[in-house]
Amino acid sequence: MQTIWNFFQNQILGMKWLNVVIGDGLSALGLDITSRLGGSIQFFLYDTIKILILLSVLIFIISYIQSFFPPERTKKILGRFHGIKANLLSALLGTITPFCSCSSIPLFIGFSNAGLPVGVTFSFLISSPLVDLGALVLLMSVFGTKIALTYVVVGLVLAVIGGTIIDKLHMEDQVVRFTNAGATVDIEAPELSKKERMTYAAEQVQATVKKVFFYILVGVGIGALIHNWIPTEIIQKILGTNNPFSVLIATVVGVPMYADIFGTIPIAEALLSKGVGVGTILSFMMGVTALSLPSMIMLKKVVKNKLLMTFIAIVTIGIIIIGYFLNAFSF
Repeated sequence: MQTIWNFFQNQILGMKWLNVVIGDGLSALGLDITSRLGGSIQFFLYDTIKILILLSVLIFIISYIQSFFPPERTKKILGRFHGIKANLLSALLGTITPFCSCSSIPLFIGFSNAGLPVGVTFSFLISSPLVDLGALVLLMSVFGTKIALTYVVVGLVLAVIGGTIIDKLHMEDQVVRFTNAGATVDIEAPELSKKERMTYAAEQVQATVKKVFFYILVGVGIGALIHNWIPTEIIQKILGTNNPFSVLIATVVGVPMYADIFGTIPIAEALLSKGVGVGTILSFMMGVTALSLPSMIMLKKVVKNKLLMTFIAIVTIGIIIIGYFLNAFSF
């Protein structure tokens, strides 16, 4: 059974065969893949093709599932629960919704206008860009099942705890309401046929790949640079577990960047190959996906400063705690 799972993880999800094929092809063209340049080209081609293939398949499947949960239905489901159960459900629903924080904010506005508790909407806002089914599978392809599941679990825990804290602070007045002058009409979304769901999923694949393609190229490029050009001792000195500030540095470096989870995976893969601790790597990924500067600028338009600063503080502290916790246990 373990042999079958290893084959699935390495050859189906990890596509190790693709790396061999690309390496053989580059060697046949006369390129030395053991050199820095050759290794960088092999890394770039392999990771780009692998991520795009997995991304397309996963987005299609996830979008097909997502078609059963339009905003109207999601609001009704969330409205039936209260307290931490509502936060947990909101965080779980975030796993089948948009793939970056900027895409999550319009849904956040819709949930707020629907009268859902502010803590519940923030659990969704934290979880949606941070944790999704696609991220789970891609992380499994690179880091293995244990690390992938750990990332998902700590992401959901952060979303639930963060939303619960915000709910207890009673900051409802800090959310800017976007309402129409006329009366709102709450109707159930029409039931889609199988063909319409397939079309919707295909359109989501095209739209999402188009949106994230540039960030994947940038992420893979940075990963290739780290993997083949930056000496291990330099990376270890800055982000190694011997540096007590490694998690803080990784989190702070990740915040100004804008990418979704798919764009951070090649960088994380390269950092792992240099011996950087898993907690540090996951802190970097969470900082990029949950606290990117562009998404904070967008969020500033829909929440007031006090709530925005509270959100940033809670998520930042949570990410740092998670990073140090995982490093301390050498996960």
